[in-house]
Amino acid sequence: QVQLVESGGGLVQAGGSLRLSCAASGRTLSTSKIGWFRQAPGKERDFVAAINWGGGSTYYADSVKGRFTISGDNTKNMVYLQMNSLNPEDTAVYYCAAGISRILITSTSGYSYWGQGTQVTVSS
Repeated sequence: QVQLVESGGGLVQAGGSLRLSCAASGRTLSTSKIGWFRQAPGKERDFVAAINWGGGSTYYADSVKGRFTISGDNTKNMVYLQMNSLNPEDTAVYYCAAGISRILITSTSGYSYWGQGTQVTVSS
């Protein structure tokens, strides 16, 4: 089992920034990748960003590329999502997730463990 806990969400005005954190615990040695997904009301859970837990390669959805940065410290079992230039379209519940393989990076199917989510609301 891998447990994931997100934090750092909140209310921010358009153009502002937030930094989300994901703390991992449990059997983290088996983790290959950690991703961030988001889900707005009435919509599917969409890929945001991911990081290869061992090699450090990162991946981003086109909608956040250039604005968001994912990083991690596997000695501390922490992953971060720095979100800059936020706009109302970024409003969603943000989830971190862990997967044991390095495939299906942008799909929820590629991840076995999920956090509880943290709300990000961006006002106009």
